[in-house]
Order: sequence, then C-alpha cells, then structure tokens
Amino acid sequence: MALNKEFDPLSEVPGLKKMSPFAILAVVLVLLWIFSPFVIIGAGERGVVFNQLHGVEDKILPEGFSFIIPVIERVIKLDVRIRKSDTRSTGASKDLQTVATEIVLNYHLFPDRVNKVFQTIGLEYQKRIIDPAVQEIVKAVTAKFTAEELITKRQFVKDEIKTALHERLMTSHISLDELNITDFQFSKGFNEAIESKQTAEQLALKAQRDLERVKIEGQQKIVQAKAEAESQRIQKETISPIILQLRAIEKWDGKFPQVIGGSGALPFINIDAGSTRK
Repeated sequence: MALNKEFDPLSEVPGLKKMSPFAILAVVLVLLWIFSPFVIIGAGERGVVFNQLHGVEDKILPEGFSFIIPVIERVIKLDVRIRKSDTRSTGASKDLQTVATEIVLNYHLFPDRVNKVFQTIGLEYQKRIIDPAVQEIVKAVTAKFTAEELITKRQFVKDEIKTALHERLMTSHISLDELNITDFQFSKGFNEAIESKQTAEQLALKAQRDLERVKIEGQQKIVQAKAEAESQRIQKETISPIILQLRAIEKWDGKFPQVIGGSGALPFINIDAGSTRK
C-alpha cells in the first residue's frame, strides 16, 4: 500500500486539528507541571518527600533545585524560619485571683526533622501542639505564685514557663527561641485593692517624711537655743563696769547736757568757749 505524501498526524487525532496553538501549548505546560521531574525549594524552607508507594521518606530536600520521580513522589514544603505565636491564657493564682496572661513566643521547626513533624503532626502544628502546650503550662506555673508575686517576680515566672515549654516542644521537634510575657490582667476588685494599697503606702511614706522633717527642725531649734544661751552666758561673764563705761563713751557724741539737776547736784552752766576769747 502506497504511503500518502500528504499525511497529516494532527488529522489522525480526533479534535486535535481543531484546537488552537495556544490551547495545545497550555495542555503541554499542564502535562509538564504534573509530570515534572524536578522541584524548587524556596529560602527558609525544607521539602518533605511523600512517596505514593511507601509514604513519607527519610530524605529531606534542601533549598534550591531537586529531582523527584514524577507521579510517584510528591513534595510538601515546610517553613523552618522563626515564627511568632500569640496566646492568651486565663487561670488562677495561688491566692485564687483570676489572672489572664498574654504570651508571645518565637519558635521554629528543626530543619532536619520536618519529615517527622509532617508525619506525626501535620501542617497545623501550632494549633495542635503549641497553643495547647502554652495554655496548660501557663496555668500550671501561675498557680504556684500569688497575684502580687506574679508582678514582683515577673522574670522568675517567665523563666519557669520558658523552661517547661521548651522541654514540651522539643518532644514534637519544635525549638523554642524566645518567650515574653506581654501582659498580666487581674480582676477589677484586685486592681482596686492594689491601687488602695499603693495610696496607703504613699500616704504612710509622706507622713513618715513629715515626722522626720519635724524632728530635724526641732533638733535645729534646740541646737540654736543652746547656742544663744551659751552666747548670753559668755557675754554676762565677760561684761564688767569698766567695759560698760567704755561702751557708753563710744556712744557719746561729745556734747554735755545744758542743765544737770537732781537732789544734791550742782547746776552746770554751759559756757561758750568763743565768748571767753572776746
């Protein structure tokens, strides 16, 4: 049988000849994406390889370009950079005061154990592991301290929560980088009691300072009075009739009185020295 020189392969596929070149290109790209033998892992990520035949593999794909077996292998990307979690826990203190604690923590997945995280926990590890652990540990630690101690021993409370939470997350292949207590919130009655106590302490401190000031002023007056009394005593001991006459002479202006009278006294007449010279 002779081969037709005008043989067109597109005519042998039903409907293919009617497709536009753009549609054919799109189909080719989709097939390449589905059956692609390579994958690109982004910065701060690791690739978990899931094999359709025997499940999660031990190998972990690093950042960059990697080859896989199309159809048989599928890659799940997990972020291993430091992440942030905000959690609010409400519990009771040692003295049965209601306390709401705001916790902010930073954590990351161990890059060499992301396959274990995906296999045992999945992608919702924060919701399944981190949040419940924070709730439980914060309640347990705050119950060891009174409401006042939670404020005065804040750093100690933080360190105890951090240590317990770090040990708990390590079992789930999660590393705790930092933990901060951003807020303690107490009941309205407790806040009012704290304000009243602070006011009373301030008033007591002011009264104590006023008392000390009065004591110091009294002591100053006593010292001043003693000094004045001693001065007067010394003056009395040193004053004599001669000293009194000298002080009177120092104050005399050099003029005699016009008339000096008295019982048994002789009159004294002031004579102008100038008239005698005439």
